[in-house]
Amino acid sequence: MKVYQTTEIKNIALLGSSGSGKTTLVEAMLFESGVIKRRGSVAAKNTVSDYFPVEQEYGYSVFSTVFHVEWNNKKLNLIDCPGADDFVGGVVTALNVTDTAILLLNGQYGVEVGTQNHFRYTEKFNKPVIFLVNQLDNDKCDYDNILEQLKEAYGNKVVPIQYPVSTGSGFNALIDVLLMKKYSWGPEGGAPVIEDIPSEEMDKAMAMHKALVEAAAENDEALMELFFEKETLAEDEMREGIRKGLAARGIFPVFCTCAGKDMGTRRLMEFLGNVVPFVSDMPNVVDTEGIEVAPDVQGPTSLYFFKTSVEPHIGEVSYFKVMNGKVKEGEDLVNSNKGSKERITQLYVVAGSNRIKVNELSAGDIGATVKLKDVKTGNTLNGKGVDHKFNFIKYPDFKYTRAIKPVNESDVEKMMTILHRMREEDPTWVVEQSKELKQTLVHGQGEFHLRTLKWRLENNEKLQVKFEEPKIPYRETITKAARADYRHKKQSGGAGQFGEVHLIVEPYKEGMSIPDTYRFNGQEFKITVRGKEEVALDWGGKLVFVNSIVGGSIDSRFMPAILKGVMARMEQGPLTGSYARDVLVIVYDGKMHPVDSNEISFMLAGRNAFSEAFKNAGPKILEPIYDVEVFVPSDKMGDVMGDLQGRRALIMGMNSEKGFEKLVAKVPLKEMSSYSTSLSSLTGGRASFIMKFASYELVPTDLQEKLMTAFEVKHTDE
Repeated sequence: MKVYQTTEIKNIALLGSSGSGKTTLVEAMLFESGVIKRRGSVAAKNTVSDYFPVEQEYGYSVFSTVFHVEWNNKKLNLIDCPGADDFVGGVVTALNVTDTAILLLNGQYGVEVGTQNHFRYTEKFNKPVIFLVNQLDNDKCDYDNILEQLKEAYGNKVVPIQYPVSTGSGFNALIDVLLMKKYSWGPEGGAPVIEDIPSEEMDKAMAMHKALVEAAAENDEALMELFFEKETLAEDEMREGIRKGLAARGIFPVFCTCAGKDMGTRRLMEFLGNVVPFVSDMPNVVDTEGIEVAPDVQGPTSLYFFKTSVEPHIGEVSYFKVMNGKVKEGEDLVNSNKGSKERITQLYVVAGSNRIKVNELSAGDIGATVKLKDVKTGNTLNGKGVDHKFNFIKYPDFKYTRAIKPVNESDVEKMMTILHRMREEDPTWVVEQSKELKQTLVHGQGEFHLRTLKWRLENNEKLQVKFEEPKIPYRETITKAARADYRHKKQSGGAGQFGEVHLIVEPYKEGMSIPDTYRFNGQEFKITVRGKEEVALDWGGKLVFVNSIVGGSIDSRFMPAILKGVMARMEQGPLTGSYARDVLVIVYDGKMHPVDSNEISFMLAGRNAFSEAFKNAGPKILEPIYDVEVFVPSDKMGDVMGDLQGRRALIMGMNSEKGFEKLVAKVPLKEMSSYSTSLSSLTGGRASFIMKFASYELVPTDLQEKLMTAFEVKHTDE
């Protein structure tokens, strides 16, 4: 295979909702470019993209797939991304290492929530976008309506380059208003018949051509002057204007295909090769030190590893982008993240599970290698004289959590090893061993996301696991001041144990001063601060511990033990065993024994005195509240809002955003456990949501009583 230079390489992400036909388009592109000899189909489970067993089992893409085509002496590296919102990690990764996005639309449904979500990511990463209306042969396809939807959502930057003569089962022809030609196909698709536009289509084609010329001219001053002089532009001038407009996100061209019948694929690839920006046309990437790194083939070698995949019969395959310089087979490089040396023993360009061996790859190119010793997703390998590190991929917060454990408890270590390895393949799976909840948690983007993880564990790794509801990380606090004392006394022959602690607890607020006097049951307690320690708690909030011992009733050497006892109870709160927070504790009196007092005695006395005082101080349970944004079609707004209100949500607002409604609410985490499943069911999979921790708030009184009763019953049983 030819070694392509930076000025001959284009990197493109294929995006679109599930069912928009990305995998089918990939088959057509690979077939047309000669990489494969026969097109596969999703139904037959023989496509280049969805080749993992879990993808064939469920019938949808789980992983992004890297592939390439050679077309008109250009190399197009493409990444086919999963359409489901649960697998958004593939979209985020692809947009970070490519320069242009093709956003497919299903001809039957037009602009969907998935379209909006993916477009939002292209905005975030400032990537050029080409809209591609696919499945024009669907009887419910209405191209003009889809064009209106696109313009309503994204404005006048949406400019059609093609339109179908007709849609539905008889679709077989397009009018291309850039080339001003009619393209038509026989039943087998493939190579088109190219001819002049028929007279009955000329007025419509000319109007669209004029709009395209104006849009192309708007993105370059010189072209604008030419346009004013001639009132038109030559084909090459239009291409230049579209290229500049794409790079600046000043134009969103609209193309048409019927990928299932291989109609329109060649013309699309021709446009990609001729017009889409090259790697060298796009802004330079910045490394972690803030240094711009241009894709310069003469520069020192730097490879960024953006994807790891464990593939059948091969093992670990590592995918990389050449950020700078060039890489050759047999080259020794240094892992800047770990300081270790790595040899690139084999270099490949890939098309799904097909790998083609190459000797060299240039800056901007995308390739793969195998059998690396210790390279993980996100690592950078460098040649001599450079120490770049790249860390530009930021994944979205998780939205769905389950506790996981193996059916056979002896398999815990094996399960953790596999989970951490699987996270290398999909960094949006987050594994957490929660000390607080005493559970192993797996976080992901939705139910499908975690169902996929479970399927792979059970079918690929032969490890049976079960999911459980995750416990909720409640917090406990107090609402008023209270006092208590506790004497720990134990005699068992020889030296005994004795410690007595008198203390006061009060809700702590940042910046508060410590009162001089407290009154309880008509009795006054004077406070003299001898020492004060502020403990910033790992789980949020503070414990402020004050020594107010006068007259030596407790030796100062026992104060750390009392604090340790209080902290033990803060870590396992008296109400539900949850973490306690924001408490002021004042130790003002006590007793000790000259022989029997020791640290363990005062630790136990402090813990029990604190527990009793806490229960008398108007204790309250706090629950985590999340900010939730739901993107929902207008016709489903009422159902979604009603469902949220049933989840104790506080609706904060709503507004329209590019054809969809955005609902903003504050919702308790307890009520979000199965929300992704419910939302999908309510809206037929047409809605999506994001959630982010907001604060801890008081739980309702009835729920608090239920939680406390359940905790007491559990403790009694144990």
